[in-house]
Amino acid sequence: MEAGGVADSLLSGACVLFTLGMFSTGLSDLRHMRIARRVDNVQFLPFLTTDVNNLSWLSYGTLKGDWTLIVVNAVGAMLQSLYILVYLHYCPRKAKVIQTKSTQRLSFSLTIATLLASASWTLYGFRLRDPYIMVPNLPGILTSFIRLWLFWKYPQAQDRNYQLLQT
Repeated sequence: MEAGGVADSLLSGACVLFTLGMFSTGLSDLRHMRIARRVDNVQFLPFLTTDVNNLSWLSYGTLKGDWTLIVVNAVGAMLQSLYILVYLHYCPRKAKVIQTKSTQRLSFSLTIATLLASASWTLYGFRLRDPYIMVPNLPGILTSFIRLWLFWKYPQAQDRNYQLLQT
């Protein structure tokens, strides 16, 4: 193996090691939430932004075929998703749609618009064979289908603040 190859391998290993170390710092928050059974001062936004960042870099690594990017960001995305799930489990303000079994707080028109926009951009990217257009729009399609499932599972109740007119 030539000197450049060894240096590249060492640098790749260091990137993976240090980045996984950084991602694992959330394990202390995870431990705290599980022991305390509440979120206390644990912040949600860093988990979410890091997860989005990991998924973006994972997509890029996949497109590029770079296994260093793929491995480290797949592990990072799994850890961040785990942190998010535990946070949501112990957060006192749970998802209102599931808690109330009502989709009144969701916008059906926004769901349809998001699905159509994301699907059309994905198809456009597919037609151009441009993964940089396709991949970022896939989450919009996925989340739209999840919201449509919620509308199916928890249909919006009719407005009951009116009385029927007697004829």
